[in-house]
Amino acid sequence: MIQQHDLNVTPPHPSFAEATKVWAKIGLLSFGGPAGQIALMHKELVEERRWISESRFLHALNFCMLLPGPEAQQLATYIGWLLHGTRGGIVAGTLFILPGFFVILGLSSAYALFQQTDWLAGLFFGLKAAVLAIVVEAVIRVGRRALKTRFSLLVAASAFAALFLFGLPFPLIVLAAGIAGYVATRLQPEDGVRAAAARQALADRPSVIDADFPDGAPSRRRAMRVFAFWLALWIVPFILLAAVFGTENAYATIGLFFSKMAVVTFGGAYAVLAYVAQQAVEAYHWLKPGEMLDGLALAETTPGPLVLVLTFVGFMAGFRASLGLDPLLSGLVGATLVTWVTFVPCFLWIFLGAPYVENLRNNRALSGALAAISAAVTGVILNLAVWFGLHVFFADVGKLVAGPLSMPLPTWWTFQWPAFFLALLAALMLFRFRAGIVATLAVCACAGWVIHGF
Repeated sequence: MIQQHDLNVTPPHPSFAEATKVWAKIGLLSFGGPAGQIALMHKELVEERRWISESRFLHALNFCMLLPGPEAQQLATYIGWLLHGTRGGIVAGTLFILPGFFVILGLSSAYALFQQTDWLAGLFFGLKAAVLAIVVEAVIRVGRRALKTRFSLLVAASAFAALFLFGLPFPLIVLAAGIAGYVATRLQPEDGVRAAAARQALADRPSVIDADFPDGAPSRRRAMRVFAFWLALWIVPFILLAAVFGTENAYATIGLFFSKMAVVTFGGAYAVLAYVAQQAVEAYHWLKPGEMLDGLALAETTPGPLVLVLTFVGFMAGFRASLGLDPLLSGLVGATLVTWVTFVPCFLWIFLGAPYVENLRNNRALSGALAAISAAVTGVILNLAVWFGLHVFFADVGKLVAGPLSMPLPTWWTFQWPAFFLALLAALMLFRFRAGIVATLAVCACAGWVIHGF
């Protein structure tokens, strides 16, 4: 850790071994979803060790929010790449995933085997209510970081309305926000740009990766090598599974669906949950109604990216597949496949795009576009909070469709008062008493078990 008397001196560049230890620590402690994980990385890497400056950290974060997949894991990969090249990015991104992956495998196995028992149903009743408070906290944390101007507030509100009221696709919203941010920045007076730059400069302290750190060197040859290597890794599981089970099998369907999701869905776990839940329940019948919320509650109890909830979906899909394997083994294969096709593309996006983004970080119009996308993602998370609130508080939620309007509509008399009070308890623990994520989940799970027993 950097001592206080060294704050005006650039710290030494960390060794690869030292960085590996820190990435392992972050991976083990990264509870609380993307908001908590980003805050943890900021504290460890920006405030305490000063391995990256505030402005470079935010620039990398805005780029990661633009990408499909979990922004926190991609941010770790990006910073690992800046520090130690490709091997640094691989280690940082992988250590961010592994602890949570192994934990979610164990929890998914227990869920698949024992979910019908009354005690487990009670635990998950409490966990669902706690998850709602956690998502609301994420809205507040991300909003504080991304919504600093009237324009960003307008972008966030527009994104929420487009999703909640009209059901517009997220990629369209991202594109519109990026274009709006680009145009607004180009039209901003030069005095305003200089003032913003001065404020940002004051926020930076001498860091290993700061304004003077050399940018990446993009080249077409390097980009082609990176694309070919990671694309090959992406499709390796399909070749192996086809050799064992043939080309027409349940794993191929699972892998193709989540490969498509890795490309077309944006905004991290909070943004993809509604889409995946709908497809997994209604189209593929991998999950039963309500199980996606159970999976999210499981993912909230583990370190690592919240998008590991998709590992749960893959496990349940494999567990219920008819391939002649033991159900638990089949679930393990499904979970591993989904995790692979979800995260391998994340490494591809970073290693392919980061050198170009680094070269463009002084382009104020591009920076404005990325900041607007961050604001739009805040609206997406708010939409998820409302979506979760409806499904937690009401036993039955339908849909209102009237012309272009397409929004959830609860059956008002199915309001669940116990869920409301559990969510209120979780909110008090998080906001009033500053309890941690794990403590809040544990208390609400126990309370749900008690309530469910009566």
